[in-house]
Formats: sequence, C-alpha cells, structure tokens
Amino acid sequence: MGKVIGITYDLKGDWQSSPDDPVDAAAELDAAHTVECLKGAFESAGHRVKLIGGAKSLLRALPNLGVDIVFNISEGHYGRSRESQVPAILDVYRIPFVGADALTLGVTLDKIMAKKCFIADDIPTARYFKAAGEDNLYELNTIGFPLFVKTVHEGTSKGITQSSRVENFDQLKKQVEHVNRHYKQPALVEEFIKGTEFTVGIIGNSPSAAMPVVQYAIGGKTLLGNEFYTYHHVAEKLVDHICPAPIDENLAKKLQDMAVRAYKSVDCRDFGRVDFRVDERGNPYVLEINPLPNLSQEDVFVLGGTVMGLPYNQIINKILDEALVRTGQFEGACKQ
Repeated sequence: MGKVIGITYDLKGDWQSSPDDPVDAAAELDAAHTVECLKGAFESAGHRVKLIGGAKSLLRALPNLGVDIVFNISEGHYGRSRESQVPAILDVYRIPFVGADALTLGVTLDKIMAKKCFIADDIPTARYFKAAGEDNLYELNTIGFPLFVKTVHEGTSKGITQSSRVENFDQLKKQVEHVNRHYKQPALVEEFIKGTEFTVGIIGNSPSAAMPVVQYAIGGKTLLGNEFYTYHHVAEKLVDHICPAPIDENLAKKLQDMAVRAYKSVDCRDFGRVDFRVDERGNPYVLEINPLPNLSQEDVFVLGGTVMGLPYNQIINKILDEALVRTGQFEGACKQ
C-alpha cells in the first residue's frame, strides 16, 4: 500500500538575493526539475506526494501536515544551522522523515566540527586550522605550504576558486580575508593534498552499504596533482565523473570502508556521500561528508546507483524504503 510522501526542499528560483551576496550564494539549493523527478519516482512506486517547500512553508502547513513521512532535501537559506531547521521542526511534531537528523546536519555542515568527529574516530582527514582576519596566521600555520582555503559551513564548492590554493603568507592572508568578508564566517585552512579525488555514496542503516567509487576528472585528467575543482567547474559542468573509478581493488575497498566509517562517525542515516582526496602515495583523506547530496538525475550520487543496476526511480525509492524500515513503516516482503 502506498504512502503519502511529503517533500521539503529549497529552490534556486525562490532565492532572494541581496547586493552583498557572493555569486554562488544559491549554489546549494535545488532546481525545480529535481523536485519533479523525486515526485515522479515516488509516484512510480505507488505513493502519493505532497510538495511542501522549505522551513517557513512547513511551519505554515503544520500541525496537520497529512503525510506518512517527509523526504527532506531542504538546505535552508541562512546560518550555520540552516540544514537543521526542517528536521528540528519535524522532530517537534514527531513527524518521521528521510535522512539525517538536525544534530548530524548541523555537525556535518560545519566542516571543522565534522573533522573533529573523524579525528576522534581515527579516520584520516587533512590537517587544518581555522582562521579569521584578525588571527596571527604566522602562529596558526604549523602545517607549511601549500595550503587550501575554503569556507567552514558551505557546500557545492561555494567560495572555491583558483585562488583557494595558496603558496605563501600574502596569498593566505588575502584568501582568508576573502572568505571572512564575502561569506561572513571563518576560513577553514587545510594542508593541500596533491593527488586524485573521489566520492563514495552510502545507502542504508543496518547495514550501511557503500556504492561504487566515483573518480573526478578535470579536462579528462584523473591524475589531478595540484589541480582541484572550483565552483566555476561545478556551475559550468566541467567536471567529469567516472564510475566505477579506474583504480585497483584495494584502493576502492579502502575508500568504501572509510566512507562507511565516516558515515557512522557522524550518525548519518538512510543516505549520504563522502568526498576524498588521495595523495600520491595512495593514502586517502576524508575531505567532508554530505548527508544531503544532490539527487538530480545528472548528479554524482545517482551515478553510483546506475552502475549498481539501479535506475533513478529505483534508487530514490530504495532510500525511501530504508527510512520506512527505520521508522517501522515498511510494508512488503523485503527491502529492495
């Protein structure tokens, strides 16, 4: 028997920009087409769908939401805890939802908090320090150069440009000030890992299963060395995704095992994606984890499912089924 599925989301088209917003301010938000694809996927499995929108729309619809479960992809608009807003509201009203809870979404959006979890669980991650314009960067930098400067609590490569890799203190100071001023937050400064870049999707809870490894390529090159992808690469679709990654079985298994460990470290549930950089000696480092990966038909998360033989509708409903099992609502002979 089908369920009534609510979808919470924030659309790029609803973003109200201000003059001081950076060009990539709405990068994390979803396209209307993604929401329509999710709706179609659920309807193909016999469910009915209620489109809700973001946190403010959700509040207006409560307390009588009229759904069995909410499929949440809402990124929120402002603040370090913006991804936690919809899950926190749903928890208040005891409405079950798909995906990570408010605590996990808050921890993982703040890359430094997530790194602390990884370090506590002995999961390799790039060495780092947090920097604001008034800090003494000479004292903070015990890592050496080159370094990589990015925002603490943004996604979708927001704030990352060709200037993000810095090789001296003048460049470091300039890039830290850029993040502080334009994104109104401290900068995360990491050791730059020369090598290759990968991502691994995760689905499920008991057990949590790693999807095939995806490798990033820029200009057809998988051996990136000192290269890295920027917001411009993402916006212009200049990054290629290769799946399964053309790597040896040992490295693939290491990445998949580390991805599951990172997923569990921050208590993700139902689905997520872990990003890696691998150095020239073959050592992987977790860059970050995303409990709200993009679920458009063209995005990298879905690519892993395609290689597993799961078309788009099936992989989306598999995520839903994991949540229905977790919340005691699954009806059927077995999970997909």
